[in-house]
Amino acid sequence: MCLIYTIYTYNKLVKQREITDNSWSQIDILLKKRFDLVPNLVETVKGYAKHEDKVLNDVTKARASVGSAGNLQESLDANNELSGAISRLLVVAERYPELKANTNFLSLQQELSDIESKIAFSRQFYNDSCMLYNQKIKSFPAMIVAKIFKFSEKPYFTISEEEKSAPKVVF
Repeated sequence: MCLIYTIYTYNKLVKQREITDNSWSQIDILLKKRFDLVPNLVETVKGYAKHEDKVLNDVTKARASVGSAGNLQESLDANNELSGAISRLLVVAERYPELKANTNFLSLQQELSDIESKIAFSRQFYNDSCMLYNQKIKSFPAMIVAKIFKFSEKPYFTISEEEKSAPKVVF
């Protein structure tokens, strides 16, 4: 009976871990799309907002840190940094009426908005998957099986304090 329980629990933990890993992969795909979109957005803004070097450099630096992230937690942190930098970039863009009327910028902004919405939904699904998985590996008696087979906790996708506050648009 103990062997049957162990096999059953092991399989449930593997299934939940795979769901969690898959949900991270879905986020990763969207983050890659955003990562590829950012240089086009920066170049478009750069043409109009020549005096906003700090914001443009912050976006470029944040994008580079996403590209060099080595593990899941570094990727989560780097993408949070990039989200904040993109928010600041869009606030800067609001200061330039001619940029806001630029068709290329509007198209990029809409695409970014769509991707950000999908990322938000995917983050929620990932965190829900993490919660279920983490609950299972911490619950008794499944935690015994989890410990034996070295199942480890998955980190949640969180947002930075900066992202929690609404960006200020100044005209």
